[in-house]
Amino acid sequence: MCELSGEAVKRYADEWTVAVSDVTPLAREVHELVSRSELDAAAALLPKERPYPAGDELLAALRA
Repeated sequence: MCELSGEAVKRYADEWTVAVSDVTPLAREVHELVSRSELDAAAALLPKERPYPAGDELLAALRA
């Protein structure tokens, strides 16, 4: 596991985090739909995921 320290902590808190959103109501709605086996409806509420454009050097470092 990798931990943030020093300058990375400061940047994470002061620069890289641009918003914090409470997704509790959404999570409850998704949970309710899943519990009723309405998986397509639940999936439609989830945010769309995009691949992160990582180069070979970064990917190699993450695998190490």
